[in-house]
Amino acid sequence: MSNEADLIKLYSARILALAADIPHLERLENPAGSAHKRAPLCGSTVTVDICCEDGKITKFGQDVKACALGQAAASVVGANVLGQTRATLLKAKSEMLAMLKENGPPPQAPFAGLEVLLPAREYKNRHASIMLCLEATLEAMDTAGCA
Repeated sequence: MSNEADLIKLYSARILALAADIPHLERLENPAGSAHKRAPLCGSTVTVDICCEDGKITKFGQDVKACALGQAAASVVGANVLGQTRATLLKAKSEMLAMLKENGPPPQAPFAGLEVLLPAREYKNRHASIMLCLEATLEAMDTAGCA
């Protein structure tokens, strides 16, 4: 994928719409856990704050400074993260990595919307940015002791 048509496919209208409408796009005042992740290759960053109860995320806030692909991933995660457990997020992370790196199927519900990033498979330099929100959320759960 390197011609103009491929780039247009990569930055589809759906990806751009997700990037323009990221849920929970604010930091929490008193989070139980926080994490900041950076993609070294492109400089994208995501900071996630969470609160949790009984092993489930009850409050979620994020600060996203990433490319449209990282923003789209943060949008899908933000729209579906409340009420989720560490196991569900680990599964989504594993499925997303398999989709991007091993031609695996897209993640399942509740994060099935990440399928929109399937065209990014060919752009290995974007994978780290796409993974930031899931990774930051898992790390924030760790700092919050949300097991």
